Amino acid sequence: MDDKHMQIGEVAARTELSLRTIRHYEETGLVVPSARSQGGFRLYTEADVDRLMVIRRMKPLGFTLEQMRELLEATDRLDAGVGLGAGEFEALLERVRVYERAANEQVEKLRIQLSRAEDFAATLRCRLEQNVSAIRA
Repeated sequence: MDDKHMQIGEVAARTELSLRTIRHYEETGLVVPSARSQGGFRLYTEADVDRLMVIRRMKPLGFTLEQMRELLEATDRLDAGVGLGAGEFEALLERVRVYERAANEQVEKLRIQLSRAEDFAATLRCRLEQNVSAIRA
């Protein structure tokens, strides 16, 4: 992993999150800048960007900040892997599985919504074409 540090503006551009949103996630403890510059600017790493991308992907699926925190804590502990007993390891995996199932359920709901929206747009398009044809006739 690259240890290159980025300022918040670069992170915002890469994640397509506003500076305000990133600062909000920092205030709520979901992401913590890896360092500060001598001038006091927040500095982030690739790992911080990855963490923000997880948050960004969870938000439109309706996950709460607390759910985001819980999932991030579980994945952090799994990634560290230090001192995890077999039972704890399995419990963390199951927690991640629960979130995966919830995400898949939300994806299916969004597919249905998208299909309905596309049908609606097609209906409007047909109506417009019929009206334009009627005027020209």
